[in-house]
Amino acid sequence: MEQPLAPYSVCNLAAVNLAEMADKKTKQVNTEKLKQTVKTGVRMQDNVIDATPYFLEENKKQALGERRIGLGVMGLHDLLIYCETKYGSQEGNKLVDQIFETIATTAYRESIELAKEKGSFPFLVGNTEEETKELREAFINTGYMKKMPEDIRQGIREYGIRNSHLLTVAPTGSTGTMVGVSTGLEPYFSFSYYRSGRLGKFIEVKADIVQEYLDNNPDADPNNLPDWFVAAMELPPEAHADTQNVIQRWVDSSISKTVNAPKGYSVEQVENVYQRLYKGGAKGGTVYVDGSRDTQVLTLKAEENSFGEQTELFEESESPKVVLMDTIQELEKTDVTIGSEIGDTCPVCREGSIEDIGGCNTCTNCNAQLKCGL
Repeated sequence: MEQPLAPYSVCNLAAVNLAEMADKKTKQVNTEKLKQTVKTGVRMQDNVIDATPYFLEENKKQALGERRIGLGVMGLHDLLIYCETKYGSQEGNKLVDQIFETIATTAYRESIELAKEKGSFPFLVGNTEEETKELREAFINTGYMKKMPEDIRQGIREYGIRNSHLLTVAPTGSTGTMVGVSTGLEPYFSFSYYRSGRLGKFIEVKADIVQEYLDNNPDADPNNLPDWFVAAMELPPEAHADTQNVIQRWVDSSISKTVNAPKGYSVEQVENVYQRLYKGGAKGGTVYVDGSRDTQVLTLKAEENSFGEQTELFEESESPKVVLMDTIQELEKTDVTIGSEIGDTCPVCREGSIEDIGGCNTCTNCNAQLKCGL
């Protein structure tokens, strides 16, 4: 995620766990619970601004002047699954639109209430009453604020608003994985996959939500789940982009979202996705073509992080499977210690060993730098 910030700006981030906002009996969003959680999140983050020790005076001046916060989400796909709605579908995007409208309007109304109690963010306060009025009018006539309900615009005219920005959807990769829900606003990459990141190398991640569904539906076929269990690589890139555009309408700052594209996706096709994002109102975007880098954070198998040639095999009635054609050692036959890289067999080429070279964990054979402490 690239977060646009003014010089010396800072932004404290938090995420609402949308998986907890589902009424599993009615298969609906618990809107009142969502609103209350958002209100609490806004007030908590506003308090963090005052509680933070700032090491640079410039940071302190900017942070206290704009009082920027970034309330985001995790577990969006879980919520859609609980509501039996397919991510990326027309029905799914309609529900996503309602969810993020609720988050945005609730956050802004709560920030106006905070302004009544504690005052508006200082950069929205002029030297005179007339200057303050002009600043507020300019604020509510920005592109984002023009789309807001009139009661919010009028509230800012009368009372100002406590925070210059309120919403950001960060990736929540580690925290979402730790909690056991889908990360950020992404769909599940797969319901069983390997993750390489801060938590270690090649950690197998299995989505608890599948087992929960099977426990509650003992007659269900685990190999033929309902279509709302769609995985990221099963969605067309256009569906990823359209969902991002729906969400961006209600987010005043940046959002993190990866448009997953299959192997072999052409430069022209990637360009078309970026055009779709731009025309749809996205402030930024990331298109990742599967297998386009030597290593990647999420893979369907630990062995897929390889320099070796990869070929897709498509069999009738089966999902695409990746098969490595150059006979790599099986993971269990190496001395890789999960979660540790120093002194282990390189997980990329499986020939060299990983050593601390110049502050970076580097392969002695292929020179892959797996983690750098500089």
